[in-house]
Formats: sequence, C-alpha cells, structure tokens
Amino acid sequence: MLRKIRLVATTLCFVLITLLFLDFTGTLHGWFGWLAKIQFLPAVLALNVGVVLFFIILTLAFGRTYCSVICPLGVFQDVIARFGRIGRKLPYAYSPALSWLRYGVLAVFVLALIAGAGSFVALLAPYSAYGRIANNLFQPLWMWGNNLLAYLAERIDSYAFYEVDVWMKSLPTLLVAVATFVVLFVLAWRNGRTYCNTICPVGTVLGFISRFSLYRITIDTEKCNSCGLCTHKCKAACIDGKQHKVDASRCVACMDCLDVCRKKAISYAPVWNTKKQNTTPTQPEDKTNLSRRRALSATALVLMGSALKAQEKKVEKVEMKRDGGLAPIKERKEQERLTPIVPPGAQSIRNMGQHCTACQLCVSACPNHVLRPSGGLMTLMQPEMSYERGYCRPECTKCSEVCPAGAILPITKADKSSIQIGHAVWVKENCIPLTDGVECGNCSRHCPTNAIEMVASDPADPKSLKIPVINTERCIGCGACENLCPSRPLTAIYVEGHERHRVI
Repeated sequence: MLRKIRLVATTLCFVLITLLFLDFTGTLHGWFGWLAKIQFLPAVLALNVGVVLFFIILTLAFGRTYCSVICPLGVFQDVIARFGRIGRKLPYAYSPALSWLRYGVLAVFVLALIAGAGSFVALLAPYSAYGRIANNLFQPLWMWGNNLLAYLAERIDSYAFYEVDVWMKSLPTLLVAVATFVVLFVLAWRNGRTYCNTICPVGTVLGFISRFSLYRITIDTEKCNSCGLCTHKCKAACIDGKQHKVDASRCVACMDCLDVCRKKAISYAPVWNTKKQNTTPTQPEDKTNLSRRRALSATALVLMGSALKAQEKKVEKVEMKRDGGLAPIKERKEQERLTPIVPPGAQSIRNMGQHCTACQLCVSACPNHVLRPSGGLMTLMQPEMSYERGYCRPECTKCSEVCPAGAILPITKADKSSIQIGHAVWVKENCIPLTDGVECGNCSRHCPTNAIEMVASDPADPKSLKIPVINTERCIGCGACENLCPSRPLTAIYVEGHERHRVI
C-alpha cells in the first residue's frame, strides 16, 4: 500500500510539473505553479523559509521522500530505469557510498553559489536540469503535436487549437540539455539512481539529514535468509543484503524493496518500533504478482487555446499580409547590446545572476517569444530579452508569476508600465526615411509610453520627412519600437539594457 500511494503521488507531481514546461498557453500555471515553487533549490534561493523547513522536517520524519515523489529529475531517472531493467533478472547490485565524491561536489556547488557562478550552479541543480530537458527537447514535440491538431481542426472549421511557432531559442542551452539527457539516460538505464547518490547536491544534503530520519527501511536479521532480492531491486544501490544494512543517506524511500522480500524481513517502520515489528509472526507468503504497474496514465491534454485566441491569431496573420504583401523580406539579425536586458521584476542583472537557476520555466511561459536563454559565459542559460520575434507587452506579467527562485519577483501590470529595464537607441544610418526617402513612423505609433516623437529631419523645412526622437526618461525598454521597425537586416532603433532597473 505504501508503494502504491507513493506511485500515485509521484505520477501526479511528475506529470503536472512536466506540463508546466510544455504548456505555452499559461493555463496550468495558475493552478499548479506552486509545484515549481516547492522545489528545494528554488525555495532556498527565494528564501522561502517555510518550504525549506517543511522539507527538512519531512526528511527527518520519513527520509528522502522529496527525491522519490517531488523532484522531477529523480522521477525521470526512475522512468528510464524502469525500461532499462526490462529483461534483466538481477538489475542492480549494492555499491559502497562514494562519500568523497558526494561531499566534494556539494562543497564546489556551495562555493559556486556563494561566488555567484550561476552557470555552474544551474548545471548541477536537479530541478533546473529537468526543466531544460523539458523545455528544449519535450516542448517542441508537444508544440508540433499541437500544430498537427490545429491543422486538422482547421479542416473542419474548428478553432479549438491554433498554430504556434516552433523555434530554437538558444543553441548552447540546447546542447547542454542534450548532453544532460544523454548522461542521465546512460546512468539511469544501467544503474538507476547513480546521479542522485553521487552528483546531485540536493540529494547529498537531504541524504545527510535522512541519516537521522525516524522512519527507515530496516532488515530483520532473524527473518532474512540473505537471498539478495532486495539488493537487486534497489535502484539506489544502498541495501547490503549480506550484511543486513541499509544506507539511509542514499535510500530514497521508493518502497520497491518491500514487495520482493518473500520472508517479510524488510520493512519501513519507525526506528523505535523495529524490535517490536521483528517479533511479530511471519505472514503467509503472498503469491500475487506484485510487479510494478503504472499508477496513472499521463493522458491529460491541456486546452491549447480558446476560439478567441485562434481568431486573434488569424487576424494578426491577415494584418501581416496586408503590411508586407508578397514582397521578399530580409531576415533580421540579432541586435548586439552592450548590456543585456532582463525582465521587469528581476530588479537588476546582479539579482538575476544570484537567484536564477536557469530552469527555463519563464522562457517556456513567455507568450511573446521575448525571453530566451543567454549564451554568455557567466550568465549561460539564464533568461534575457530579445525582440526579434516579439516585444514585452506592458499588460503581460507571466514571467514574474511563474519564477520559483525569486530571480523575477512578482509585479502587477501597473508596476510593469513604470519599470524601466532599458532605453531605446536610434541608429541614424538604418532609418528608412533617410535611407529610402519614404515615411515610416512605426516606432512612434506603437510606443506604449509615448516616448518617441516624430520630428522633421530638416529643421529648416517642416515638410521634410520625419525621424524619431526618443525621450529616454519615459522609455521603459519594452522593445515595441525595435520589434516593429521595418529596417533590415539591422533595425534603426533598438533597446539597450540597464544593469539596474528603476521606476519612472
């Protein structure tokens, strides 16, 4: 029964957390966004004392339950290991703990955290590692499936689904996600929870605490016949059947060993009740097949959008055709900036670097395609803003709502309209009125704060073609002017980021 309860809770948590990274409509975050906020490292970085204390107490009471139920990377390894042991009669074996490696990695991780080396921290953080895998590898498949449904629905005049763009946000982040996936796949396929018990810093911390847990897996030496079934079933490689010992620091409380013991010599019980349980008579052997089954089937589909969103998407496409027609358009190049732009709510580049775990949840949730992972060495995989595909709409606060680590603090729509994350810069030699001799004014028409005014290019001739003048005190750096500038391949106006945001 304990194992079944654990499987049901694990499946629910894993499916919902995965859907948070796949859902591009933002529907699920309002209901289940708290699952991201209760991950261990994001809670530590966000100084969420209540969550951290809860996990410490939970571990002291029941062992590493977090690792077997809530951590998505741990559950992902279990899924891989489940397929890896098919056809293997004795899939696992006991191995001594590599304490020097575990605590050595933890020490380096803590030093990197203190030094602000966010890129290294993000590589080892388990929740962030799974987030990058889900965002870069699973979400494109999910979106392609949605586009297929949208194509089929359009043929029957249904607007339940709408087509979305699938694009590579960052090549370095994609390569890191692929490398992480391959390493985890090989380790989990061959040896189960190797990563959790040798490399993962969160697992090491919780493992140290679980050595003092009240409920533990224990072996009754009087009943045990040293058959080794529990040892070969343990994916954490922490049960030494010959010595009748269980390494509580590596045990993830998965309960897999309980059902395989034919003598009922292994149990999950409070430490003070172990002797009492050992004296109870042996129950008749249960010959029922207790092989692992899937507790729940992950067949839930999230609504991909309402009819209104589908209609809005079609209207936008019609307007784009009217503006551009069939004329060939040069591909836009990404603008180089002296200072990167971080989202409103981040407060500063420094705050982003100190708190961000590069989990990519904000990148997944951004409906405007503005956020993408950074390619910089010190900020690798952390989100930054770029306006080639959209601009940061003043009414959207999605990234601040989903961030679990305090890197992007919650803000209201009113707050966002007054936060200056950067300022627009005009590039005279690219401006269409001067290069092509035609009127434009796109930047001024679409500026939500009226920070751009069109003035005569020749002060002596009021009827001359107009060029933009930017009021940097009113500009909030939303990027509407840069995104909608028709100049190619480089825009005539772009946003330069601010290291520290200010309220205007």
